[in-house]
Amino acid sequence: MKYLLGCLCSALIGGLIAVMVYEHKGAAAALAAEGARSGPALPDQAGSRSRPESPGERLEAEPGLLGELTDDERVNIAVYDRVNRSVVNITTRGERRGGIFQIEVPTEGAGSGSILDKSGHILTNNHVIEDARHVTVTLFDGKSYDARFVGADPINDVAVIKIDAPAESLHPVLLGDSRRLKVGMRVFAIGNPFGLERTLTTGIISSLNRALQIHENRTIKSIIQIDAAINPGNSGGPLLDSRARLIGMNTAIATKTGQSAGVGFAIPVGLIARIVPQLLEKGRVVRPEIGIAKVFETERGLLIYQLIPGGPAERAGLRGPQFSTRRRGPFVFESVDRSAADLIVAIDGQKVTSADDFLSVIEAKEPGGRVQVTVIRKGQELSVPVTLGGE
Repeated sequence: MKYLLGCLCSALIGGLIAVMVYEHKGAAAALAAEGARSGPALPDQAGSRSRPESPGERLEAEPGLLGELTDDERVNIAVYDRVNRSVVNITTRGERRGGIFQIEVPTEGAGSGSILDKSGHILTNNHVIEDARHVTVTLFDGKSYDARFVGADPINDVAVIKIDAPAESLHPVLLGDSRRLKVGMRVFAIGNPFGLERTLTTGIISSLNRALQIHENRTIKSIIQIDAAINPGNSGGPLLDSRARLIGMNTAIATKTGQSAGVGFAIPVGLIARIVPQLLEKGRVVRPEIGIAKVFETERGLLIYQLIPGGPAERAGLRGPQFSTRRRGPFVFESVDRSAADLIVAIDGQKVTSADDFLSVIEAKEPGGRVQVTVIRKGQELSVPVTLGGE
């Protein structure tokens, strides 16, 4: 009997041990099958590091990762992967005079830019490179090149510079269409805030056709307002749509602290596309000339105060004030009859109430083009055709 009980106990203990060994082997096999997914990757035995993988390479290397991403994350990764190599880091050095003795003090600046073509032309803001004596451009691969000035339009804060880099290192950005933008559309900003290269932020278009005063009290009226975070160093970088196309250039923020407060502004690509060809060809923007040197703003419109002699406006028959002089003894008196001047109320049917309105309409035309200037002359409304001058 004791022998029988001993055999039963031995058999039971042996079975338990066999089950434990089998389960241990199964768990080890499962861990081996999961591989590196169960924990962070470690450096190799030699301690060497390979270059960082791009998001696209990671997705290809780990097909399972694609299924774990949300639709928004897939779009974010795709946009960044397509465009980050098109974004450059711009650093500048210059000098400014300061202090009582006007001593030259070294200055440094930073910004962003977008590669336009395989020739090395780079789009950025004029204020990024303005007054700089030396401009350096750093590409995605970490290589830096000296840049030279090509052209600028200070009024619209657009500039083009050029570097001599191998064509295989230059990845031009794809241009989009800012005319089709809608409030609420998703946008992506890539730049170098605080020197942190090729940083991606996302947001939406908060508003369109904002007015932004940039240079010498001139206003751009087609500005895109966004809530994507942009900070010092983002200026000149691309604003992109969800298909990784350039729809604007980040240029300014509204802030009381100097850092992002969720209100950023970008110059639309439609304006950029009109300016850049002229900068590449002539180094500046050729604007049409109407031949009116000075106007007075009134509640009803713009009163012509001074015409350029022989200019387009004078040749077309527009009138300024009448000046007369009279002498009394040794003294000469000059009087001005402003009632004789034409009052401009519209250009091509578009109402104008300020000098900025007037210039915005005229500068949207081409030199040699024709505009209809609506004026009030001695109480009567007239339409006067004017052929614009300019190169």
